[in-house]
Parts: sequence; structure tokens; C-alpha cells
Amino acid sequence: MNQMGMRPGIIILREGTDSSQGTPQLVSNINACQAVADAVRTTLGPRGMDKLVAKGNNTTISNDGATIMKLLEIAHPAAKTLVDISMSQDMSVGDGTTSVVLLAAELLSKLKPLVEEGLSPTRMIQTIRRTGKQAVQKVKDMAISPEQETMLLKCASTALNSKLISSHQDLFAPMVVSAVTKLHESGNVDEIADWIAIKQIPGGDVRSSFLVEGVAFKKTFSYAGFEQMTKRFEKPKILLLNVELELKSEKENAEVRISSPSEYQSIVDAEWQVIYDKLDACVACGANIVLSKLPIGDLATQYFADRGLFCAGRVVDGDLKRVAKATNASIQTTTNGLTDEVLGTCGLFEEKQVGDERFNLFTECPSTLTCTIVLRGGTEQFIAESERSIHDALMVVKRTIQSGSVVAGGGAVEMSVSNFLRRRALEIEGKEQLIVSAYSKALEVIPRQLCENAGIDATDTLSALRRKHAQDGDDAKWYGVNIEEGGITDTFALGVWEPSDNKMNSFEAATEAACVILSIDETVITPPSQDPGAQASGMMGGAGGPPMGGGGGAPMGGMMGSAMDIANSGGPRSGQLAPGVSYMKGRGGG
Repeated sequence: MNQMGMRPGIIILREGTDSSQGTPQLVSNINACQAVADAVRTTLGPRGMDKLVAKGNNTTISNDGATIMKLLEIAHPAAKTLVDISMSQDMSVGDGTTSVVLLAAELLSKLKPLVEEGLSPTRMIQTIRRTGKQAVQKVKDMAISPEQETMLLKCASTALNSKLISSHQDLFAPMVVSAVTKLHESGNVDEIADWIAIKQIPGGDVRSSFLVEGVAFKKTFSYAGFEQMTKRFEKPKILLLNVELELKSEKENAEVRISSPSEYQSIVDAEWQVIYDKLDACVACGANIVLSKLPIGDLATQYFADRGLFCAGRVVDGDLKRVAKATNASIQTTTNGLTDEVLGTCGLFEEKQVGDERFNLFTECPSTLTCTIVLRGGTEQFIAESERSIHDALMVVKRTIQSGSVVAGGGAVEMSVSNFLRRRALEIEGKEQLIVSAYSKALEVIPRQLCENAGIDATDTLSALRRKHAQDGDDAKWYGVNIEEGGITDTFALGVWEPSDNKMNSFEAATEAACVILSIDETVITPPSQDPGAQASGMMGGAGGPPMGGGGGAPMGGMMGSAMDIANSGGPRSGQLAPGVSYMKGRGGG
């Protein structure tokens, strides 16, 4: 048999690699995205249900879309796109994480019949991107800019309305607005995570939560002598250190030859003198409060207590930086050369009992930049969900300040944009009309899901909304779902406000996710290595064992080279190949 005339096999993928392409795999990816959306569908809106996710010994109860998506650990490669856009929405806006997932999945669902009928995905992507830009521009045109304080309070209340603490929004919304407004006035609104702390204290009523206009942190680990310290100071001087104030023997391995016990005692005395010099320097600078990121030992604790000072060691880095910012102090890495310039101050310091914990409170600070929100609640899961809710509200207020404009919630914006796109589709000729129409229908998923989650007849409500928006046009642009009483209402007049950036970011992210899924024409899943240890040892040229290859002991590189040379030259395919590599079946002879 003439082997020279045979076509050589081309090795591309590992043995066991799963690949699929064409319309079936695209439909499969769309179905996977729909399954992911179904997992969070019922959490949307003020009547949304919570999900309980158990992971090992940790249990999380939440209706936050981004939190649930992250905990589910979705394995499907295409469906992970929805996880990414949900996390993106959470980081950029804070709210609307469930809405963006539902929009993307519904858009793909409406486009699936067109995919199955053979419409070009490339053309669909172009039209979808263009339609998405028109939808974002429509939201921008609809947005209005009311008085700031009212706008911020209503946006914070709307963000909290769908959370576990929705019945306490009158308590938390002013807290959130006050904290973010202070940051905005100082020009640091982008640094919310750094300067606004949220502390959790299990036990007590949720109405016992409070806002500290300053810094608050839980009492750190303390040694004997701590109870003798002064727990309250007015206008104290505060020293912040990144220095260990603890007696320790020298760690260096050294040989010291002595001729008498007194010489040994001098070595011990020198070690004690080192710590005493540090403590004397802290007292001499005039500080009343000493905080350190590193441990403060029992000797230093008793030393400071005897001299009327307060100290705390092992302070968390974030808390120490917030104290520095609030009190205008500088964190020192040495106790030498301490001056008044490096010390901070505040109007009042006190250690206060909150529930079962003791908290150190720094209030009436010269810099009003930092705030601390202390959350109370009956269970750890409730407090953890409260913290996530407060974080979302903080981000929403921040985006509201930055955008300066709001739109109505309750599905009003989606219905208004859907009506706009439906009319736009009638002006388009050809297949693009079907794509734009599918986009407009996909937007109705938000009001429909709000109705279903609230137990309202979705069919009747959506029909009424379509009729209202179609007949009155822009005069009815704020009409959405009335969750409380059923039917439709002017949600803007009802006080359901959202930052315009929220909706614009949702439309942009959902459009981009749909385009990403539609642009995938082949899915390749590579199997994990069966024996990575053997593979690694083979690549090392047989270190620690016999070299890989046929009886001659040839290294793997030469073995692969000779086999591939024969295949490429058209000769018979023979010789040893490395583990996990094989000739493709059905290609050539040999």
C-alpha cells in the first residue's frame, strides 16, 4: 500500500475532548442561560422570595441576585456569562443584579426561534447592539433631576424595598443617605468601601441598629490590666502605631560568652530596656490613647493602665486607617521622634457595651469623612443579609449622586422603552424587524415577573400597561405595576425611584451578554489531566526515574519529534507518542 499518497493526520485536541458546534450548541447555550435565570427569577421585586444556599457548614439566606449567582458555582461555560454581568452590575451600581440576568436570558429566549430558523447570528448581533444603544438613549431622555435630598432618600428606600429589612427602611434609608452625603461633600464618594464600615452584632432588635458619625470597632483581645484602664476621654490625643509592644527574646542565633551571672543579667536587662524605651516614648509624647496594628502585650497594657492611658492591640488594618482618617493622625512604624503633629484627636472616646460585645467609639471627629453603621438582629443570617442590603443601598445612593437623575421603577421604564422599540420595529423593513421586535418583547419580562412574584394576574396587568403606553405615549411613561394594590399606577408619583444609571447599565450589560452568547459558534470542553504527576515528570526528561519513551530510553521531545516528522513527510505513522496524545481516527492510513 502506498503510504506516500495518504494524507497525514493532524493532532489538534486531546483524547476525550468534547466539542460541539453549529445551531444545536448555540440553542444549548441559550437553554443553559434560561436555566440560570430560572434560579433567581422568583427573587425579583419587593415580593420576591429568598433563597437558602447551604455550602458546607455555612448557610446563606438571600434574595440578592449577585450573591446567589456567586454561591451557586455554575459550571456551564456559557452560562457563566450571566454570573459575570450580575457581578458587574453589583460592583458598578449595587442594585438590579437580578433584573440584568432576567433581561439577558429573556432576550436570548426571544431570539432562540430566529436562531432555529437559520437567521444569521452575526446580523442578529449587529441589530441587537444598535437596538441596545437606542434603548439606553431612550432611558437617558426619560430621566429627570429632582431635588437632591428627596431624590436620595427615595432611591435608598426603593433599593431597600425588596430586601429583608424593607419594613425598616425608614430607619436605614436616612442612615445610608447621611453616610454617603458626607463622603460626597469631601469629594471621596468613590471610596465607600474604605470609609464606611458596617459592623454586625448578633442579638437585639433590628431597630437597635445605629449610625456612628466617626469610627467604631469591637474591643480587641486584651491582657490583664485592661479593666483598670480609663474607658472614656474627652478631646484625647490619639497615637496610632504599627509597632509590636511586647516583651520578646532576641530571635538571632548568636553565641554570647559570659564569665559571671551579672553579665547574663545585663543581657536580660537590655531586653527589658528595649520595651521600656518604647513605652516611655509613647507616654512622653502626651498620648491618651494608643492603638496598634500589632500586639500590645500584658506588660505594656499594665504600664499604660498605671499611667491613665487606654491601649488596644491587634486593631484591624481597615479600622486603624479609618481612625487615622477621622482623627487626622498618622500611623507610625517606630516610637522614636513622636511629636504632636503625628497625634490625632476627637471630641469623645468611650468604650460602650452593645449587646454582648464591647465597642470602642470615636465620635465628634475633626474629619466627618468616616462613618460606621452598627447592625443588630436576631440571627447571623439575618444580619449578614442586612449588611448586603445596606451595601446595595450605599451603592445606589452613590450612583444617584453621580448621575444626578432618576427614573421610575416598577417596570415602568421597561414598558416605556418596549413601546418605543415596538413602534420603531414597524418602521424597519426585512428581518431586522423581527430582531427589534424580539428585543421589545424581552423587556416585558421585568413587569411580568414583578406581577407573578406579587401574586397578581400578569396577563391582565401587562395588557393594561401595553394599552396605557400605546394610547398615551410619553404621558404614560411612568406607569408600571402597582405591587401593593394590584393593577397599574404612576410609580414615579408613588415614590418608586431608581438612578438612571441603574437601568442604563442593565440594558448595556444584558445586550452585551446576549451578543457574547450569540457569537459563540463552537464549544470545546477539555477534560482534566488524568495523571498530572506523570505528565510533569515526563516533561522533566525522566528526572527521578527512567526516561519516557520506547526501550531505547529516548527523551520525550525527541520521541515526539521523530513521530511527527514521519507523519508530516507522508510516511507510515509509527513510533511512541507521549501519554494523552493519539492519532485522530478516520484521518489517513498507517
